[in-house]
Amino acid sequence: MFGLFLFITALAGWIVAGLVNYFSDVVPVMRALSHPVCSHCGVNINWFDYLLLKPCPNRHPRNIRTWLVQALGLIASLYIWTRPPSKIGYILGLILILYFGVVFVIDMEHRLILHITSIFGSLLGLVTGTISHGLYPTLLGGLGGLLIMLTLYYLGVLFARLRTRRLRAMGQQIDDEEALGAGDVILAAVLGLMLGWPLIWFGLLVGILLGGAVSILLILWFVITRQYKKNAWMIFMPYGPYFITSAFLIIFFPKVIAALLPR
Repeated sequence: MFGLFLFITALAGWIVAGLVNYFSDVVPVMRALSHPVCSHCGVNINWFDYLLLKPCPNRHPRNIRTWLVQALGLIASLYIWTRPPSKIGYILGLILILYFGVVFVIDMEHRLILHITSIFGSLLGLVTGTISHGLYPTLLGGLGGLLIMLTLYYLGVLFARLRTRRLRAMGQQIDDEEALGAGDVILAAVLGLMLGWPLIWFGLLVGILLGGAVSILLILWFVITRQYKKNAWMIFMPYGPYFITSAFLIIFFPKVIAALLPR
């Protein structure tokens, strides 16, 4: 019986990971659910080959992200089966993994937080938040996440203006990059629903610190390779993946996070 449950749990994780890969491959490009296509050449891949992770008809292999997501989905399913999130349970925890995975991959690869994922995330956040900590803290967390990130968004607008002046002074091409996008503001509100108040402020803080740590590593790399003056003002990182990582840790590893919170 244990072996059967183990197989079913692993299969569920593999399916959820497959959905993460499918949505991440198709939705940002087609903006709708459609036939899967090769990320290298754009040719259609039949469903059987796609599900079995086979190369496209032109023999282009699936990218490394596909295999990494499949492995992580399987591991995550087995983990939350043995340690399901408090009050949420295994099934809802697996749906959260699906949402987190799609937002993470799409934002990392395309720097997009799509409206459809925000709508789905809002509904999911309302349900999981209400189950976890009640309706009032859920709504307050959503409002808190929105206001906190909205403040940071306008600070980002100020930084973008300073950056534009810097690029113009250096004689480089001006672009429309933003330090934070409107999608990040909506994502913060969604995560606020999931985490509730006051935990959302800590979730956003952890996400910002994670992004800052990666930024420091990038700056050090530019300094070591002597590319700082050329690249430092041209690199913008998506912050969505770091906020998603933070929320994931808080929900699925609460004991670790509780040890870090001030008492």
